[in-house]
Amino acid sequence: MNFPEKLKYTRDHEWIRIEGETACIGITDYAQGQLGDIVFVDITTEGETMGMEDIFGTIEAVKTVSDLLMPVSGEILEVNPALEEQPELVNQSPYQDGWLVRIKMIETSEVDTLLTASEYKALIGA
Repeated sequence: MNFPEKLKYTRDHEWIRIEGETACIGITDYAQGQLGDIVFVDITTEGETMGMEDIFGTIEAVKTVSDLLMPVSGEILEVNPALEEQPELVNQSPYQDGWLVRIKMIETSEVDTLLTASEYKALIGA
């Protein structure tokens, strides 16, 4: 499993990559592996402002549907358009092509409460 050091992680298996005042969010390699084959990503919150840990969408695998939680507060600027036709990108490339949303962060200090790669590895026992 891959856990890029430059990302921050949540206990709910989302990752966030800070890009100035914006950020890119997805689910971890571990999470996509636990879910199995992803068949649908449902995010209808583009343009909305969400709080930390608010549900911003769902991700559906063959056997289950899971909520997607905001790692930090922010306005959802963009949903990955490629996922509409290719939800399997989350399985194939969870940290690059399979990103879920881009946000404008509201409370940048919330990033400090997230896990580092080594803390996330310890959480999942990797």
